[in-house]
Amino acid sequence: MIVTGALVITMDPGRRIIADGAVSTRGDRIVEVGKAADLVARYPAEPVHRFPDHVLVPGLVDTHVHLAQALIRGCADDRALVEWLCDRVWVLQGHFTEDDGRTSARLCIAEMLRSGTTTFLESMLAHRYGFNGIAEVVRESGVRATLAKIVMDTPRYADAALPMHPGMIEDRETGLGGTLEMHRRWQGAADGRLRVWFGPRTPGAVTPDLYREIARLARERGLGITMHLAEVRQDREFLRRAYGRLPVEFAEDVGLVGPHVVLVHMIWIGEDEMRALARTGTHVSHNPSSNSKLGSGVCPVPALLRAGVNVALGCDGGPSNNTYDLVREMKFAACLHKGVAGDPLVLPAEQVLEMATLGGARALGLEREIGSLEAGKKADLAVFAMRRLHLTPSPNPVSTLVYAAEGADVSDVMVDGRWVVRDSRLLTMDEEEVIREARAHAGALLRRAGIDVRPRWPIS
Repeated sequence: MIVTGALVITMDPGRRIIADGAVSTRGDRIVEVGKAADLVARYPAEPVHRFPDHVLVPGLVDTHVHLAQALIRGCADDRALVEWLCDRVWVLQGHFTEDDGRTSARLCIAEMLRSGTTTFLESMLAHRYGFNGIAEVVRESGVRATLAKIVMDTPRYADAALPMHPGMIEDRETGLGGTLEMHRRWQGAADGRLRVWFGPRTPGAVTPDLYREIARLARERGLGITMHLAEVRQDREFLRRAYGRLPVEFAEDVGLVGPHVVLVHMIWIGEDEMRALARTGTHVSHNPSSNSKLGSGVCPVPALLRAGVNVALGCDGGPSNNTYDLVREMKFAACLHKGVAGDPLVLPAEQVLEMATLGGARALGLEREIGSLEAGKKADLAVFAMRRLHLTPSPNPVSTLVYAAEGADVSDVMVDGRWVVRDSRLLTMDEEEVIREARAHAGALLRRAGIDVRPRWPIS
């Protein structure tokens, strides 16, 4: 198959942007990237899919997703994190059924695919969400996924007085043994698109001994680890009070650093901790919309990048973002740090697009497989329709994608050499059915949990 576009943004080592470019694929791999005329002449028997007035980019990589939170989008707006968790999010998730988990995963994955995200890292799947059902959704949808399962042994958030909802509490074996069982069952499934990691809860919900056990098993069995860390000031204060350590010092003490580790948020850290992250090859997932909406703070991304840390992007969840549109996340990341630094040169568009593609691929250990359009890599790509009022004119396509585009501008998406979105229509799921089921399940969940979410202004 040959896919041609007006422009191909390759993200290859030379960062080539090819006018009248094309990507030739065979099976699940890219065969060649170059000029459309050359590839069509070289492979005359291949079917050609033409996209004039479009831009082709590598599929986007979201490194922090809560699949189960799509179903509770907008349930806890304008609340501080601990209240947000204890009064709304945990209560709702604590009433989830496995059907809710599957329905929420379908809604979330459908939104990601339609907006150009082809690979994601789910951070914390609870046992009650039904891991097997969610893995089946990944298989059916065609997306590329790494699913991390919750591990915990203490029912709290840091040392907050507010309790964790009983429905969200799991014992050590459910998390640790359950992750290993799901790894045995699902690692490499869906033609290699599905992987399983550990997703330990934040310090306070996991004892140091259990963290060390997770780290040991991850090394021995080749699993990755992702964890929220230093998201709010209370996290840093808790670790200093309980263990006399800074967040990254604690993570290093218990073995939760290294090239197989993605630490999420990482707001309340200092320069020495940044150097430790760089030294150990630990990755950071930056979630600017979520952190800003919850008032958690701002991850020091420019300083992390200067220190040599790989930083990727994440959307987080339905109650904290409230979308899974990584295209919109790129703009907010670029603009936020310019405003914080008072410097318009900070985090240029090119660097942000790298974070959403190659940065995410590196964080997941998949940089040899995805993140750029190069021969030999997986055929994962997103096609942006550029004949839109808000995208015209477009003298610099990278700047246009980062500062003007949104996920709704994605017209076609390919994963593993297979079209999953064509002409803005999902091919692997019935979009109307996904919406209908999600609305029904969301309403039933709110009623079951006894939570009433309504506007502050009256509806007449």
